[in-house]
Amino acid sequence: MARIPDAFIDELLARTDIVEVVGARVPLKRQGREYSARCPFHDERSPSFYVSPTKQFYHCFGCGAHGTALSFLMNYDRLEFLDAVEELARRVGMDVPRDTRSRNENPDTRDLYAALEAASKFFQKQLAATERARRYLDARGVDEATRARFAIGYAPDGFNALRDALGTDARRMALLERAGLFSKNDAGRVYDKFRDRVMFPIHDRRGRVIAFGGRILEKKDDAPKYLNSPETALFHKGRELYGLWQVRQAHARIPRLIVVEGYMDVVALFQHGIDTAVATLGTATTPDHAELLFRNAPDVYFCFDGDRAGRAAAWKAVESVLPRMKDGRQAFFLFLPEGEDPDTLVRNEGRAGFEARLAQATPLSQFFFDTLAHDVNLATLEGKGRLAERAKPLLAQIPDGAFRDLMQQRLTELTGVGARTASPQTHVPAQPARGARPAALPAPKRSLVRSAIALLLQKPALALDLALPLAFAPLRQPGVPLLVEIVQLVHARPEITTGVLIEHFAGREEHAALQKLALQEVPGDETAWRAEWRDTVARLERQTLEQRIEELQARIAELDDAEKSELRALLAARVQRR
Repeated sequence: MARIPDAFIDELLARTDIVEVVGARVPLKRQGREYSARCPFHDERSPSFYVSPTKQFYHCFGCGAHGTALSFLMNYDRLEFLDAVEELARRVGMDVPRDTRSRNENPDTRDLYAALEAASKFFQKQLAATERARRYLDARGVDEATRARFAIGYAPDGFNALRDALGTDARRMALLERAGLFSKNDAGRVYDKFRDRVMFPIHDRRGRVIAFGGRILEKKDDAPKYLNSPETALFHKGRELYGLWQVRQAHARIPRLIVVEGYMDVVALFQHGIDTAVATLGTATTPDHAELLFRNAPDVYFCFDGDRAGRAAAWKAVESVLPRMKDGRQAFFLFLPEGEDPDTLVRNEGRAGFEARLAQATPLSQFFFDTLAHDVNLATLEGKGRLAERAKPLLAQIPDGAFRDLMQQRLTELTGVGARTASPQTHVPAQPARGARPAALPAPKRSLVRSAIALLLQKPALALDLALPLAFAPLRQPGVPLLVEIVQLVHARPEITTGVLIEHFAGREEHAALQKLALQEVPGDETAWRAEWRDTVARLERQTLEQRIEELQARIAELDDAEKSELRALLAARVQRR
């Protein structure tokens, strides 16, 4: 397998702001030079997860998770390495080298994508050949251009149509089964999962088919109206949005996203010129959905039925959205009339009518307080206390900023809670939580070598101030070989960041020590670090000179002419250095 060149990865991460990458997914709070949050990789009540913009890495003091922006995407978004590279490259306007892109893909995964694409083409071909399925789409007002845009197809009735067309050998059968396209009965017989259904391919962020949704043409007592692919290695319904690929194709910059419930709702809105609709896949809005929505658009509109179930679904969305409501983001809720859905509304009222309803959508702030106060008598102190008790833990999840302040202010207006601040005499300082970053303490006194490595972990480019070979390389002290290796690594990869440098040593015994050293703060700024670095290197070089003088003087009686000449030169150099 071909590797993406180290130089490309180094430049990619040098151009990437890890705070932006992590902050788009996790609410971050500034703390001095760094940012903190509750760790996204384990459950915790107090923040122990830190992101360093200077060192370009993250670290959790609770669970030990650490890495670069690249590893964060792989672990948080659950992307494969190449997908994470392409996601970062897209953000900073770089092109992944084509000669390595195809060779870096996992062949097994590539075959799985190919099997799903083949199934999609099969379903599209069947739609073209099946008048009954085409009549259904005609009746729903879906024209040919929209069918092509969403690659809509048809799964024929019968148990073996797809299997007979594509599953001609054991390996292809196994791929189609892993892709969720087959079912198996108690007797072990394998058959097509989707039968007599209009098929909606679900695409990932790169436009590849990863799953399907199928809708029945006629109501059947024993069949669900919609049937989705099961969870597979490629498809996790809680992290995908139907139609997002088509929205991203239609807009270089997405102004808003409209979240609806069904495939046909998305298709109908697109058909009528509202091309920013997406759908959750038969599940409530998850935190992953909320992250994905706000990574793509600043404004999100949730469309739900106006009944009790619809409002419960809307509240689930509120719970997922609140921790991600950074300043500049907006969320709205549109509750539909009884018996209506976006599909029927836009067909009856047209684009202008649906846009008018969106303009009247309820802001998140209003829905939040209306819902919490629905059974509360705000004319009584008891009622105000109940609302405050309900709201406070939810408001605490909102990232620091103007929106959080305004929500707190609104709670104060409704209840009076928060209007009076605690007196300084009664303030009790919070105790550091388990796993939280230790309080800043004076740095322990380090050896010269350790100090040099610590400085390079603050700013790897300091190594470029030195010429190779290094004068202190022969110095026999613990850590010198590691310091030399780090300097040589930076010379070979000038764009390398601290996070990448540490990951270079993953799997080696030095890794833990480097990780720990990188987490320590070195006082000063880049100018001070450079001055300290040059002084440290000069002292190491003096120690190397003294070491060589001692070696030669210990053998003074047996030195040859060349060594005697070297000793004289070294003694002269020592005098000059004093």
